[in-house]
Amino acid sequence: MSLIEVYDIVKIYRTGDVELRALDGVSFSVEQGEFVSIMGHSGSGKSTMMNVLGCLDVPDGGTYFLDGKEVGSLPKDILAGIRNRKIGFVFQGFNLLPKATALENVELPLIYAGVQGKVRKERGRAALDRVGLADRMGHRPNQMSGGQQQRVAIARALVGETPLILADEPTGNLDSKTSEEIMDLFVTLNGEGKTIILVTHEADIAAYSKRTLRFKDGKLLDDERRSPRA
Repeated sequence: MSLIEVYDIVKIYRTGDVELRALDGVSFSVEQGEFVSIMGHSGSGKSTMMNVLGCLDVPDGGTYFLDGKEVGSLPKDILAGIRNRKIGFVFQGFNLLPKATALENVELPLIYAGVQGKVRKERGRAALDRVGLADRMGHRPNQMSGGQQQRVAIARALVGETPLILADEPTGNLDSKTSEEIMDLFVTLNGEGKTIILVTHEADIAAYSKRTLRFKDGKLLDDERRSPRA
């Protein structure tokens, strides 16, 4: 079953008389449970594609179906609710609240969803335990390593039990050993049934996925499927 279907997606940015087609007729689908990487050089359209998939931006043309519902033309307030219910985000810069504990950071999506305090804490603890941080729940970001902070961010993406995780350069601020640990975690989560779409410019990171979409000049240049890295 397709979790994502995009057809002829177009995104145009205008500066004065200059028009940039950041996405130029992109079409593909992603099945439930896939692990897909999106690659491309700066300006290729990969980040714009991620913003559209994450309902952070709307296309100027084409259609986008997420979990069977057309979402590409919906207003911003409706998209905010869809993001909360359907998508967990992991960013390169972690995006953690500096004065909040690991548990409090993980609970944030549940606060926005109106989940009661006791249930929030139970689910937050379970998510942190799932990423191997059961002993760091009371720590603040400045008391944790970069890898631990990214694990908190992944736990935050998991806590809402959304069907999709979007990860934008999640290893960009990490050393190679920590990057491997984070990617192994993504592989484990995918093995448990999570659909993961990862933006990266690094071939060795993309190799952890089972499929790579390569973008160039706003177009989908190549769609490679393969056995994942062992």
